[in-house]
Amino acid sequence: MPDLRRGVFFGIAAYTMWGLFPLYWPLLRPSGAVEILAHRMVWSLVVVVAVLALRKHWGWVKEIVRQPKKLGLLTLAAIFVTVNWGTYIYAVNTGHVVESALGYFINPLVNVLFGVVLLRERLRGLQWVAVGFGALAVLVLTLDYGRLPWIALTLAFSFGVYGLVKKKANVAATESLAVETLVLLLPALGYLGFLQVAGQATFGQEGIRHVLLMVGAGVITAVPLLCFGAAAISVPLSTIGLLQYIAPILQFGCGVLIAKEVMPSSRWIGFSIVWLALAVFTYDSLRAARKTRTARRAQALLQPERSTT
Repeated sequence: MPDLRRGVFFGIAAYTMWGLFPLYWPLLRPSGAVEILAHRMVWSLVVVVAVLALRKHWGWVKEIVRQPKKLGLLTLAAIFVTVNWGTYIYAVNTGHVVESALGYFINPLVNVLFGVVLLRERLRGLQWVAVGFGALAVLVLTLDYGRLPWIALTLAFSFGVYGLVKKKANVAATESLAVETLVLLLPALGYLGFLQVAGQATFGQEGIRHVLLMVGAGVITAVPLLCFGAAAISVPLSTIGLLQYIAPILQFGCGVLIAKEVMPSSRWIGFSIVWLALAVFTYDSLRAARKTRTARRAQALLQPERSTT
């Protein structure tokens, strides 16, 4: 299979798995969100170590230890992805699947905002329009919920910071995930130990099915991250930008069609504004990518002419 097709396949697989997580977390009840999150950290590390062992790929460990800046960035990434996963699990298991989908719908707009504020990037006109629509949608949904949609905003901003930090760290997906989970291992084990001592742990108390599902939480969260890493290597960013909408679309469908969450007309209006913002954003991104490709082709055609003269 050509690299591009394989990369697109891995990208679709990653975002589809992320989008279907709302069907998995309720299976882990009566476990609380923090206990699930702690087990997810422990068992994800087991999966990543197994992958590295199969590949016999350990040379990177010495290199990363000698780079405290990268270690610091990956530690920061670990903190933000923990906030993201914890909020997501809490949202699903407390009946806020639709709001969690909103967070991942507005995440691309948050990334644009980070580009302006943190990287001092200049936005194109249509990008400003998309961000404006996004802000309007948050206002409409705030009035609808009677509060800020804090779950959606926490998910969007935590994942945005996570992506930004990972980009600066510039470490391969498997190695990065190994460091992130290792950083979180001791706090996770400490919390699980506290639950056991306090007699509040559910792991091992709800039957073998529950144990397997808890262990599976580490597997099903590690696999899409590894698939995403494989996709990011060979798939253009414009394609990744389109694939990322698979996850919130599936999450939204799970919330409305399966969890049967209430969607009053005001909430539909808010989501419609978000989708309009994303349509504008996507159109502008594709147009900019097309212009860049055209400019590169023109430059490539001019280079032979310059070399002959």
